[in-house]
Amino acid sequence: MKIKQLAVAACCVLSAPVFAQSSVTLYGILDTGIEYVSHANANGSKVVRMPGITGELPSRWGMRGAEDLGGGYKAVFTLESGFNLRGGDMGQGGRLFGRQAWVGLSGPYGTLSFGRQYTMTFWANTDSDILGPDIYGLGSLDAYVPNARSDNTVAYKGTFSGLTVGATYSFGRDGAGTGNSPGQGTCAGQIPGQATNCRQWSAMLKYDASTFGVAAAYDEQRGGATAAANFFDGVAPAALTNGGDEDVRIQLDGWAKVYGVRLGGGWLGRRVNFASSAVPSIHSDLFYLGASYPITPALFLEGEVYRIVNARHDARASMGTIRTAYYLSKQTAVYLQGSYLGNSQHAAYSVSAGGGGTTPARGANQVGVMAGIRHMF
Repeated sequence: MKIKQLAVAACCVLSAPVFAQSSVTLYGILDTGIEYVSHANANGSKVVRMPGITGELPSRWGMRGAEDLGGGYKAVFTLESGFNLRGGDMGQGGRLFGRQAWVGLSGPYGTLSFGRQYTMTFWANTDSDILGPDIYGLGSLDAYVPNARSDNTVAYKGTFSGLTVGATYSFGRDGAGTGNSPGQGTCAGQIPGQATNCRQWSAMLKYDASTFGVAAAYDEQRGGATAAANFFDGVAPAALTNGGDEDVRIQLDGWAKVYGVRLGGGWLGRRVNFASSAVPSIHSDLFYLGASYPITPALFLEGEVYRIVNARHDARASMGTIRTAYYLSKQTAVYLQGSYLGNSQHAAYSVSAGGGGTTPARGANQVGVMAGIRHMF
């Protein structure tokens, strides 16, 4: 009888399914400080504040996980929430996981994922934009760039011998109806009989070697009933109410390491075209060039210059930013940064991407200075 019981137990063990090993990682960034901005309103008043959105990096927390399915394949996911340290409130229109919320499969041929995720605009300039989503970075001149995400998105990205190929397609880029990115209005999409409304797609080719890399990307957003295109230059946003209206961004960029200095730069061209031929298109061109140098293993000096031109609005601006960061540990750093922005006569770009409220009078120049602390876990 005992022998029979042992045989049955052994059979059950051998026939039981083998569960793959899985892991979940909790991570985050806490970043805040004190900021000074000159000419922060139409009257030329200054402001000293704790900015609401970003410092050196936007604050966030998230979870990422993977389950090994065997044969080189994994089930993967990411849930990431943005928040404001100044008030403890959630970012991205109050969404719980407004930065990322997706699940997918990863394998030898790349990753296929579904949900709210970054478009290829974000991935294309990750290495070439030296300062990244800094409070005095590209986001000051085009707030979409550090917020290039879309809802209802199918994405693919794979890397093969240094060449990365990527694409996204969104059935409706603002499924929550809270505004997908600053200045875009709301554009939920997925409307029966209106196939193009609020749709978005992007594509990228990127090559990286040990000492240099280049990338190209295309990102197209279609209009909808309450969609808009904001050029962040003081002119009121243009309504994109037709599914045939297009807000297109094209970029070419690259990076290189030369004698210990990391260099990066690129061009971002924006083309807003309207379905109605009676409405003229609006174009802008944004150029940037930056460098990063480690003075010591713990002390970094970084800087970047920017130039944007919008001929239709007769608006132009030049901006330069210098940032120094000292690493107290691998997780914690303190930093000091400053920026100067010069507006043309009809432009009202703001030097600070720290949460709004610092738009100057047309033609006014601005200085921004911030001292902050960042902790990563």
